[in-house]
Parts: sequence; structure tokens; C-alpha cells
Amino acid sequence: MQRKNFTEVTDLIFLGFSIFGKHQLTLFVVFLTVYILTLTSNVIIVTIIRVDRHLHTPMYFLLSMLASSETVYTLVIVPRMLSSLLFHNQPISLAGCATQMFFFVTLATSNCFLLTAMGYDRYLAICSPLRYTVLMSKGVCATLVCGSFGTGLAMAVLHVAAMFNLPFCGTVVEHFFCDIYPVMKLSCVDTTINEMINYAVSSFVILVPVGLIFISYVFIISAILKIASAEGRKKAFATCTSHLTVVIVHYGCASIAYLKPKSENSIEQDLLLSVTYTIITPLLNPVVYSLRNKEVKDALHRAVGRNLSS
Repeated sequence: MQRKNFTEVTDLIFLGFSIFGKHQLTLFVVFLTVYILTLTSNVIIVTIIRVDRHLHTPMYFLLSMLASSETVYTLVIVPRMLSSLLFHNQPISLAGCATQMFFFVTLATSNCFLLTAMGYDRYLAICSPLRYTVLMSKGVCATLVCGSFGTGLAMAVLHVAAMFNLPFCGTVVEHFFCDIYPVMKLSCVDTTINEMINYAVSSFVILVPVGLIFISYVFIISAILKIASAEGRKKAFATCTSHLTVVIVHYGCASIAYLKPKSENSIEQDLLLSVTYTIITPLLNPVVYSLRNKEVKDALHRAVGRNLSS
């Protein structure tokens, strides 16, 4: 299909939260507060892990990579969203939309596989504790991180190349950022192939990590049940609860957002789901890992104590 057969679209406009009318200012205040908390908490997590030698372990290295990725992920989406709540009908160029989608897909996919790497880390720590330091060496950690971001990059290239070779007739995106399906709806031509690509990639990015994490936890739970003392079992499982909590929320939202038939979702439901995985989940990660993790809380206390005594 030749693009010249259609009116050339150069700019897009986000519908955003305009359907909420006069409540947009309230939403701005709420989202800005959550965004500041998200940035602050993720920066604190990364800084604490970097400066406290007690946290120089594979698990916390992977956590710092996840927190860094989540920080950039929110920077790609939230500032533009906040701006649209105050200044309506701000256009974004097709190139700007493609760039936002590229970084969104790269980082969202990377986060999925970083959580998988963290599950593998917990599997080795509990099932092979004597060989843990060898099996999770710095080289292995670096490979897991590079593999996660490399997979994200590949998925982003595939999505953006397929999407922005389409001709567009519509200009109003029924969303607050350049997510895949809302932009696809603006095309003038049949998008069945693109929908198949989207569903295949989403299934791979969600189901493969979930399957690997599930297998890891089958072995983890089996190993924990073999521990003789109740206190030992509780201590072993406590090292996994933070990761498991984040996994359930992260993949739960992602599955509903990308694997559920789109015809079943209203615009309000899509916006609510998107707010959850673009704003709430990035805040959840550092909160869960700081509140439910004794080592992180101890590191925070040590950092505060040093600052007070200096």
C-alpha cells in the first residue's frame, strides 16, 4: 500500500484524560505527587545499593538495574502526560511518537526480563547456596542485564518498524502516550498483520518470563519445604516475598492490558490499566523492596545514621 494514496499525517494529538473534564487538575496533582515519589524512591534505592557495601550482591545489582530502568521508563511517559493535563491538544510529531514508543517498548520488555533474572537469582540462592557466588558471578549478572535490554531493543525495533510503515488517517490518539494499539487504530489500512505481531510479541514478553519465573518458584518452594525448621523455611521464603509481590502486580496488569481482547475494554479501563503499569508499578517496586526487605531497611538506617553523625 502506497503512503501517497492517503493524506499525510505529520502530527498526533492525545485524547488523554479529557474525558474526565474538570477533574483533570485533580489528576495532575495526584499523578505529579506519585511521580515525584516514584523518582525519589527509585533514586534512593539505586544510591543506597551503590554506596552500601552490604548490598553489593547479585540480587541488589539486578534490583538497581530494575530501578534505573523504571526511572527512565517513567521519564519517557509521565512528563508528557502531566503536560497534557495542563495544556490540552498539544501535538506530537510522528517521529516523536515513534521515539516514545521505541523507548516504552524497550524498557517495558527489559523490565519483564529483569524480573525473570531476579527470579533466577532467587532460585540459585535457595536451591544452590554453596555454588551461588560462582553461578551468579559479575559476568553472569552482566549477561542477564544485557540480555534483558537486548531483548527489549529487538522487540522495540520490530514494533516501531511495523507500526510506522503504516499510513495514518486519524490524528487523535485515544490515550495519554504512544502505546501500540491506540496508535494502530489511526491507520487507514487493515492492521490484521500488525495486530498479530503485537499479540505474538506481547505473548512472548509476558508468558515466557512468567513461565520461567513459575518454574523457578516450583524449585524454590520444593527446596524450602525440605528445610527442617519452621524458622528456616520462613527466613528462606522471606527473601522471595518482595520479588513475588512485584511479579504478581506487574504481570497481572500487563496480561490484562495486552492479552485481553481489546473490544472488551472501554477507554476508561484502558487509561486505568495504563496508569497502573506506567505510574503505580514503578513506585511499587522500591516501596515493596524497602518496606519488606530487612537488608535494605538496615542500609537506609546506616545511611541516615552516617548523615546525622557527620
